[in-house]
Amino acid sequence: MTKTVLTFGLIAGLIISVLMDSSLLLANKIGPSHSMVLGYTMMVASFLLIYFGIRSYRDNTLAGQISFGRAFACGILITLITTVCYVATWEILYFNFIPHFMDSYFAAQILKVQSAGLDPATTAARVAAIQHSEQLYQNPFVNMAYTFIEPLPVGLLITLISAVLLRRKAPAPGNSSADAALA
Repeated sequence: MTKTVLTFGLIAGLIISVLMDSSLLLANKIGPSHSMVLGYTMMVASFLLIYFGIRSYRDNTLAGQISFGRAFACGILITLITTVCYVATWEILYFNFIPHFMDSYFAAQILKVQSAGLDPATTAARVAAIQHSEQLYQNPFVNMAYTFIEPLPVGLLITLISAVLLRRKAPAPGNSSADAALA
């Protein structure tokens, strides 16, 4: 499983990293809401390699049979490798090339809270919470944790779907493949 997981995980990691780099060039032009849609679309596109990785492992290593658990294990490992590549790319980009990228995001969140028509105490508390998050985000470890949980749910969902679709049990003893096909 190691070879399959590394191969498909690193290819998906390369794809997600290249797509992230190119999407950041468009982020200011398309706005935050469209940027988020683009970001999750690129995650889904990259994580589609989970399906192909599990299928390759099943067909080339396990003679066409795989349990849900084994398929899930293969898929989640591909997800983790891809997610680590995503985090590494973001950390390099953020801290070396675009350290003020999130300033506009946090400013937009504060403006949204301030224009929501809430009472002054609630507004002040929410603004303070956003400002605290902004300070935390400057810590590389917190930044990594936040970044890690962005693509992880997408990869987990695609892993679950792929494991369900690709699981295949061995034919029952005594049944030929022709009998199993007719059943």
